Amino acid sequence: MNHEPDICLTGQEVTEFASTCWSLVLNASAASDDTAVALQRLCETYWYPLYAYARRSGRNQHDAMDLTQGFFTQLLENRGLASVQPEKGRFRSFLLASLKNYIRNDYRDRKTQKRGGHVLVCSMGEYDLEGTYQSRIASQDTAETIFEREWAESMLNRVLEQMREDYTNAGRKELFDALHSYLVANEERLPQARIAAQLGLSVPAVKMSIRRMRNHYGKLLREEVARTLESHEDVDDELNRMIRNIQR
Repeated sequence: MNHEPDICLTGQEVTEFASTCWSLVLNASAASDDTAVALQRLCETYWYPLYAYARRSGRNQHDAMDLTQGFFTQLLENRGLASVQPEKGRFRSFLLASLKNYIRNDYRDRKTQKRGGHVLVCSMGEYDLEGTYQSRIASQDTAETIFEREWAESMLNRVLEQMREDYTNAGRKELFDALHSYLVANEERLPQARIAAQLGLSVPAVKMSIRRMRNHYGKLLREEVARTLESHEDVDDELNRMIRNIQR
C-alpha cells in the first residue's frame, strides 16, 4: 500500500512520548501481565519486515518463516531484550542488527533442529507472508532496503488501523470507510460530490472531513514513530527517512 507523501508529517507535537517501543521491549523481557500484549504488538509490527529480510538474504519460504520465529523465541528465552536501553537509538536498527547476528551465529545450528520445534511466540493469523513478499519484491532491492521499506509500510498500516478503530469507536465508521482512500496513493477514490451525496453532507463538509482526517493521520503517525526512538527530536528525520523508503 503506497501512502501520500504530503500528509501532515511535520509541525505537530507528539502528545504521548513516554509509551515507547523501548518500554514495550522492556516489558516483553520481564515477567509482567503486559508481556503478552507487548510481545504481540512487536510481532505484528516487525514480523513481516524481518521475514522479508530473511527471504531476500537467500532463505527459502520455510526457512525464513522458521528463522523469524526462532529469532523472536530466542530473543525472549535468552532475555536478549533485557539488555536493550533507549540510548542505543532506533529500535528497528537494534532489531535488524540482532537478526543479522542471529543468522550469523545460530542459523547453521537451527538447520539441524526439527522444523516447528520452537514455541509459537505470537500468531500472525491468516496473514500471507510469502504472498505479500512475492507481490512486492523488486529484483534490484537489497535485503536491507526491503526491511526498511516494509518497516515503513508496517508503521503506516498500523496507524491506518488505529484510525479505523478511532472512527469506529466514535460512531463514524461510515465516514472513515468513505474517505480513507484519500489517505493513500494509487487507490481508487470516489468523487467528493458523490461521497457528499451518499453521506448527506455538503461538498465543503466532505473537504473539511478529509483535511481533519489527514491531520489526525499525521498526528498518530508522529506518535507511532516516536515510540521507536530515544528522543522526540529525531521524529522528523525518521519520518523523512520513512517517506524515502516507501517511494523507492
